[in-house]
Amino acid sequence: MKVLFVTSEALPFAASGGLGDVAGSLPQAIRARLVGCRIVMPLYEEIPQHLKDNMKFLTSISVPVAWRRQYCGIFEAKYGGVIYYLLDNQYYFKRQGLYGHYDDAERFAFLSRAAIEIIPAIDFKPDVIHANDWQTALTPIYYKLFYQNLPEFAGIKTVFTIHNIQYQGKYGMELLEDVCGLPKNAAHIVEYDKCVNFMKGAIETADAVTTVSPSYAQEILDPWFSHGLDPILAKNSFKLSGILNGIDVDNYNPATDNQIYANFTADDLSGKAENKRMLQERMGLPTNADIPILSMVTRLVAHKGLDLVKYILDELLGSEDIQMVVLGSGDWTYESFFKEMQQKYPGKLSVAIGFIPELSRKIYAGSDLFLMPSKSEPCGLSQMISLRYGTVPIVRETGGLRDSIHDSGDMQGNGFTFKSYNAHDMLGAIRRAIHGYYDRENWKILVKRAMQCDNSWGRSANEYIRLYKSLVQHD
Repeated sequence: MKVLFVTSEALPFAASGGLGDVAGSLPQAIRARLVGCRIVMPLYEEIPQHLKDNMKFLTSISVPVAWRRQYCGIFEAKYGGVIYYLLDNQYYFKRQGLYGHYDDAERFAFLSRAAIEIIPAIDFKPDVIHANDWQTALTPIYYKLFYQNLPEFAGIKTVFTIHNIQYQGKYGMELLEDVCGLPKNAAHIVEYDKCVNFMKGAIETADAVTTVSPSYAQEILDPWFSHGLDPILAKNSFKLSGILNGIDVDNYNPATDNQIYANFTADDLSGKAENKRMLQERMGLPTNADIPILSMVTRLVAHKGLDLVKYILDELLGSEDIQMVVLGSGDWTYESFFKEMQQKYPGKLSVAIGFIPELSRKIYAGSDLFLMPSKSEPCGLSQMISLRYGTVPIVRETGGLRDSIHDSGDMQGNGFTFKSYNAHDMLGAIRRAIHGYYDRENWKILVKRAMQCDNSWGRSANEYIRLYKSLVQHD
């Protein structure tokens, strides 16, 4: 079986968020299970030069973009055993930044169409084309309208994954023919709320629609989570499923990670204690092995649950013997709030504003507790990384947090959870976690159990392969 994975970003070439992580890891795990999997993505200007130097030019084709035809150079690269096809068009991709340009609709219409057009040129006819998020949502639409009955393209199944339903690719209807190249008689496929909606069209035309966790697949049927698409998803619920993302367990490995202060394993946690001591020193906190460190590594934005934290932080720091470390950047109001609270609680709260990857590793390794009170979380990776480093998560039961973290009140779980979006419910979970920390023998058992959780991409890859096979065999 062969899979062509179409994405607007993928590590190590270009990434702006979780999609880049998924696209860089999942195809490797699929290929490791003897399924052919190759990746198509843009050849962006900001791809590092040393990676460009190792690319091989294959050929060029012209791609229809509505009424025009555009040059498409096809470059091949290999990374982690996976073949990448990087599509070159300097007009669309020789720019700073992956997204946020005035003509993003046209740029990604080109990518979505080119991903199919290159198939004869690369001598790799897939059984499944797997498109991701709004940027490649036109791919299953184009396939259905223009390619499924052509001999060299016939018999391909399409999968579309929603990584975050908030970003749907919504544009004015005037783009339908002139930019998207869709005929008027196909307008109903993409039209929604008097807009062209790329994601809506993909949900309607793909053979299967997935999300990045089982709970998120259920949640987006609810108007509170769906950003308006719940009627379309309800109509297509027969082809909707959720597969929980994984993490790269070789990259995030406390036994070998050279970005943390000391390595450690589930069987020998002495290195974790050293990480805690060094983290306290770095963050200007008193070095005390007996006080639990509660940490957050997050974007400082509302949907990450920071209004809950804001509401109870005085009460928490004023009443509990803990230290807290926060790393992140985002809204000015939250940045200012945490800076003010740091001045109010010196020695208890230490805040680092910014995106600092090496510090995030040290926080995962050196903390005892990790807080994720998100309003919504399609999957979430931080809770899985914190488990890997023996830092026990405290999460709200939503999306992938609900699927990956289970409350340890039954002596079987791997963290602490709360259900409702309520500041004092969150505070109750934090206090239960602090109380659990002081039960030293049982805490060691919980930390070991957390570190032994399987959040590898292998588990996710097996589920995707089952889905692909069900589509191909169903034919």
